[in-house]
Amino acid sequence: KNEIIFASGNKGKIKEIREKKRMSQAELAELSGVSRATIIRIESNDSVVINTKTLEKLASALNVSVRTLFLT
Repeated sequence: KNEIIFASGNKGKIKEIREKKRMSQAELAELSGVSRATIIRIESNDSVVINTKTLEKLASALNVSVRTLFLT
């Protein structure tokens, strides 16, 4: 399995980028194919294990690189 622990320092990055693009969680879910429940979990938990495919889908929907999701 290709899983990554997305730590608390990074979780706000997805929300930050999403909000900068004036995108709701529901819109991000629809564009990425990732459930809204998963997006909520990623944005609110201290750390979460995420499949690399999920990160790739979110990055693509946000039009950023996966690497960007880890930059603070």
